[in-house]
Amino acid sequence: MDSHGQKYFISFIDDFSRYMYLYILHNKNEALDAFKVFKEEVEKQCGKQIKIVRSDRGGEYYGRYLEDGQSPGPFMKFLQEHGIVAQYTMLGSPNQNGVVERRNRTLLDMVRSMLNNSKLPRFLWIEALKKAVYILNRVLTKAIQRHHLSYGKVGNQVCDICVFGDACLK
Repeated sequence: MDSHGQKYFISFIDDFSRYMYLYILHNKNEALDAFKVFKEEVEKQCGKQIKIVRSDRGGEYYGRYLEDGQSPGPFMKFLQEHGIVAQYTMLGSPNQNGVVERRNRTLLDMVRSMLNNSKLPRFLWIEALKKAVYILNRVLTKAIQRHHLSYGKVGNQVCDICVFGDACLK
């Protein structure tokens, strides 16, 4: 938990470019609000509609199981109302959502390393998380290079990044 009571994050990753959008949450039931902000931002930027959202079967996305079947939660209802296809992974199969699972693991590894290396207090984990996302969104991968080449941008964009916890002057 950080000093403002935020203890969760949700990430949305564009499948084509692997660009990650990060939202910090106080509790998991804020996931839909974060998705609404994400949806509006991305659809304005790209001029295209989100078509598919893939996620695990967490209660914040999927709803709850009742004796007579599955009861869709607000997130699922929102997707249905906006014509967005919901793809849910099978229980116990995180590999079906491998892009997000791997990226989140990398993020948390980076956060632990940054905080450990900088000797800064743990409540600054959100600042480390934001920095990790900033870095990962600028490091070239096959997907990101393809995206940059499509839009006339080539090369890594990480040359001006300072070490987490150090004072940065230009």
